[in-house]
Amino acid sequence: MIAVLGVVEMLALILIGVAWVQFQPTFEAVVLAVLLAAAGIVHTEVATGVERARRQVGEKSYTDLSTVWTFAAALLLPPALATATIVAVYTHLWFRVWKPARYPLFRNTFTATTVLLAALAAQEVVRVTGGTDTWANGLAGVAALSAATFAYAAVNWLLIALAVAVSTPDATRENLFGQLDEIAVELATLCLAAMLALTLTVSWWFVLLVFIPILVLQRAVLYRELAAAATTDGKTGLLTATAWNARAVEAIDRARRERSTLAVLVLDLDHFKRVNDTHGHVAGDRVLAAVADAVRAEVRGDDLVGRFGGEEFVVLLPGLPEARATAELQAVAERIRVRVTHLAVPVETPDGPLTISDLSISVGGTMVPHTPGTTVEQTIALADRELYRAKDSGRNAVRIATATEIPTQRAEEPRPAPQPEVSPES
Repeated sequence: MIAVLGVVEMLALILIGVAWVQFQPTFEAVVLAVLLAAAGIVHTEVATGVERARRQVGEKSYTDLSTVWTFAAALLLPPALATATIVAVYTHLWFRVWKPARYPLFRNTFTATTVLLAALAAQEVVRVTGGTDTWANGLAGVAALSAATFAYAAVNWLLIALAVAVSTPDATRENLFGQLDEIAVELATLCLAAMLALTLTVSWWFVLLVFIPILVLQRAVLYRELAAAATTDGKTGLLTATAWNARAVEAIDRARRERSTLAVLVLDLDHFKRVNDTHGHVAGDRVLAAVADAVRAEVRGDDLVGRFGGEEFVVLLPGLPEARATAELQAVAERIRVRVTHLAVPVETPDGPLTISDLSISVGGTMVPHTPGTTVEQTIALADRELYRAKDSGRNAVRIATATEIPTQRAEEPRPAPQPEVSPES
């Protein structure tokens, strides 16, 4: 990791040095650089109010949308002034945002370095395609500006993906390149920056028109965080009962229309009250989180996993192989049960570090019947009946309803749909 950081930052220093050696300043370019740097700093200050709200619901302390200023600088300024503008924006970000949030300095430096290299790549594309004068030439101008945008985004994302891949060998695609909604926000910011650069070639006063859309975009990111917080259980990171129920309703309707398989598992951690009574509620929360991770590890990415309430979890599994759906459901449930029995959860107690083991879980499951009018409540009732059978058999067991036990005309008396609750045991 240190080698990658060193090579990338050394390359940036060399290119910046070359840019400054070749720099021939003009008054207009210097003023525009100061304008873009000042706009970036003002944006950071205005956005702190939005980000303060985000800190209350998310782990990230800031959503960096400064690309709107750094990319515009890359498109309009000579390399030396573009790098100076980027350094000014990221230096202010460090002292105003990242340092108070105890963000590692090396990460901020590396992020700024990737932006510098991305800006230099975009500038080279602008130079090769004929400069800013070509932007007014219809489709040719659009193509030239799009090529510069692609160069900026590609260099930035690839360098960050390289650093993540080196530091985290088992990183997923989302770890490397971000989630789709994060990519969409970055693309929107790049497009806004490109339009800003285009309008600044007409008049510098157009910079004022950018603040409203960029702050609206910042608030849109805040809305995404709030929506995620509203549907995510704080202790386990799973779907809340309400969110799971809403998505399950959609899944049942879709499975009925497509005549596809759909299954439900209800899982209950055995003797969880003993954990809370013996080790405390903080230790209990750690155990719940570990069990949630175990459940997620044994199901597919598109399976819906939620916290039913207290120490109970629920999983919705669409699209199991129709010919052996019940056997597949049994296998998934058994893998979860075995994984939980092998958990060793490290916790801190007043008496020092402790590892909690000897955990077990009981599982009940059922295929969702295609009976018209089948509801989530009725499906949960079927799976719950099997869970009680697993409990009655001595716990640490799996029970799956057979085909003859699943109603084909009238579902059983429903258990109430999962509702948010605060368990006294957790």
